[in-house]
This record gives sequence, C-alpha cells and structure tokens, in this order.
Amino acid sequence: MLPALPAATAAELEFDRQVHALVATGMPALLGLAEECFRACCEPLRDVLPTEPPGDGVPFVVVVPDVPVLDVLATVQTAGGGGTSTVDAEELAGFRPLPELGVPPVPYLLLDVDTGTTGDGAPRPPAARRTPLTLAEGLALLVSDPGVLRSRGCYALPGSRAGDGQVLALRVSGRRPVLGRAAEGADAGLGTASCAARVTGGPALAETPG
Repeated sequence: MLPALPAATAAELEFDRQVHALVATGMPALLGLAEECFRACCEPLRDVLPTEPPGDGVPFVVVVPDVPVLDVLATVQTAGGGGTSTVDAEELAGFRPLPELGVPPVPYLLLDVDTGTTGDGAPRPPAARRTPLTLAEGLALLVSDPGVLRSRGCYALPGSRAGDGQVLALRVSGRRPVLGRAAEGADAGLGTASCAARVTGGPALAETPG
C-alpha cells in the first residue's frame, strides 16, 4: 500500500490559487507561453513559501515580471467591471523599476506585503527595512485579490518611476480598479505599498531584502 501524500499546507493552497488567478488573466498566452510552461516557471516558488504569517500584511504575492499591464488589468473584475487606466501603454512603458530594488527577472514572491493604510483608510509610512512595490508588483497584488483596494486601501507604487520622477497608483473609481498617476500631496488617503523582501526559487535561492 502506498503511503498517503502529505496534506497541502495553507500556504501551498494559497500559492495554487494565486497561480490559477494569474493563468485566468490569460497571462501565459500574453507572454507567449503554454499554460503548462507558465505553471512550471512558477513552481520553484513553492519551495520558498513562508511558513509563518507575517502579521497584518499579505503573507506573500506571486509576481511575474514584464507583463502587459493594460491587458492584465482589464481582466481584473470587480462590481463595476474590469480594471482600467488613465495612462496609455506608451506612457506606461516609461515607468521602470528602480534599479536599487534588484527586481528579479524571473517569477518571484513578495513577502509581507502592505498597502500602507491603516484600518480606517489613513495612509501610514512604510516601516524600516521595507521597499516600495513596482507597477508589476502592485498589479500582481490586485490580481491575487481583486477586492484589495477596498479591504486594504488604495495604494501608490513608487517602486516604478518615469523619467520625470512621477509614480503610479491603483485606486477605486466607479466601483472598478483604476491605474493612474499619483498626484503628490493631493491623495490624502493613498498608501504607499511596500514589501519586506523579494524571493526567487530554484537551485540557487535568492532573497532581496525589502
């Protein structure tokens, strides 16, 4: 008689759910990959899933870099419809991750993700040893939980910047997610999304602090 397989942990079930959510956006086809290949690219991350909840933050988020933002955003369905953007594709191409963040070029995990708002929706500055989320990371958080903008607050993504220093933010408008520019000093309720670390899987595990 074969031994029983160990039951999946809560983290493994959440990982499977997030990867399925990425697949449901049509991301494999958008990246020119077969679904099986896409899932195989994400699978090494299963070995580096956090074993303990970090506290009030989102324990982890699966991120695939260099995704077509507008195509993926449009698939995020909420009560008001799919996500939209006030910034066009040409302008979005000018928002690049800050080099000092060391964003991996392969699928990776964000650990202990925080949208930067308190329970009553007021913004809260990021704690020490944390770094801001990029555009792709903020989108991955939204894909993993389409209701995050209402449950955890709207958030800016200063980990990606245009040449003039502008940053983007995800908000709710008309009961749907909207990507647009973050107006400095004009968004009183806008948090700054951040994470504690970025982790890749595979033979040589790597962790980028905050």
